[in-house]
Amino acid sequence: MAFTMMTGDLFQLGLPAVGHGCNCAGVMGAGVAAEFRRRFPDMYEEYRELCQKGDFQLGDIFVWEAPGVVVYNLATQPIPRPSAALDAIDTSVRAALSDAASRGLARLGVPRIGAGLGGLDWVDVAEVLANAGEESPVELVAVSLPTP
Repeated sequence: MAFTMMTGDLFQLGLPAVGHGCNCAGVMGAGVAAEFRRRFPDMYEEYRELCQKGDFQLGDIFVWEAPGVVVYNLATQPIPRPSAALDAIDTSVRAALSDAASRGLARLGVPRIGAGLGGLDWVDVAEVLANAGEESPVELVAVSLPTP
C-alpha cells in the first residue's frame, strides 16, 4: 500500500490503529511510551506482566483493543536505554501490519520508532518502515511531533 509521513499528534489524528516501540523489560517511563502508559493503564499492566514472564521478546507485538482504536506495542529494544534494533522494528511492524490487515484496518500510525530514546538514526528507521508499508495493504503512517 503506502508509507507516509506527517506532523501532528499521533493520538489526535483519528487513526484506527496506533503503535509504538517498547522495551522488553516492562518499562514505559519516558517518551511516547509514557504517554501510552498514561492513556492505557490497563494495557500497561498487562504488558508489564508479559515482560515479567518473559513472554514479550524482540520482534513480538502485544495488541490491545481500546475503545475506538487498536494499540500495537512493538518489542523493538531489550532495555529502556538506547538499544533499539532495526531488525526488531522490521519484524514487529510487519506483524502489526499483518494483524491490522486481518482486522480490516486501513491505517496504522506510529511515532518515529527507535529514533528518539531508542538511539537509532531516523533515516535508517524510515527506510525499514517504508519497505514494510509498501508491502502491506495497510497504510503505515509515521507521525512526527511539530518542532516547537
